[in-house]
Amino acid sequence: MTLVPLGDRVVLKQVEAEETTKSGIVLPGQAQEKPQQAEVVAVGPGGVVEGKEVKMEVAVGDKVIYSKYSGTEVKMDGTEYIIVKQNDILAIVK
Repeated sequence: MTLVPLGDRVVLKQVEAEETTKSGIVLPGQAQEKPQQAEVVAVGPGGVVEGKEVKMEVAVGDKVIYSKYSGTEVKMDGTEYIIVKQNDILAIVK
């Protein structure tokens, strides 16, 4: 199965959380902060959303930073994805 986002939505796959700090301390699972960086897996077509023209500015393969508490988490085939609106994406990492 594949996820095909509608409208101005984007499917993201989170990058793995850091397991150790810069000083070398190993963090247990519950102490790790949820990363805000992800890779774009699929992009919706854009178009007219809520009466406004939306041009998609991200592409599949882009690394992005998104709002901390945004999106809907979905698990498919053992992999976790996050579906967010394009305006929840804060920046593209180059």
